[in-house]
Amino acid sequence: MWAMVRSPLTPLERQRGERLGAAVRQLRGDKSMVRLAAEAGLSPETLRKIEAGRAPTPSFFTIAALAAALGVSLDQLAAACSAGPDQAPALSASG
Repeated sequence: MWAMVRSPLTPLERQRGERLGAAVRQLRGDKSMVRLAAEAGLSPETLRKIEAGRAPTPSFFTIAALAAALGVSLDQLAAACSAGPDQAPALSASG
């Protein structure tokens, strides 16, 4: 029987996950984690892991649902995760 072993994350992947978490926290603002998770169709625990940077490689559909619930485009969220640590773009939700 074969066991799938996940490759260790690279430092870049970990940093990108941390930037994603920071961007989501910033955009969430005063909205509760439970409310955002419900609006995105995620469990609060999944959102907690993303915000903490402990889920650095969420699925495309998870990211798309979060972007929609936060009122930002996928491009904006991707830019926040790809930028270097000292050049993260300022994000703001529309509406």
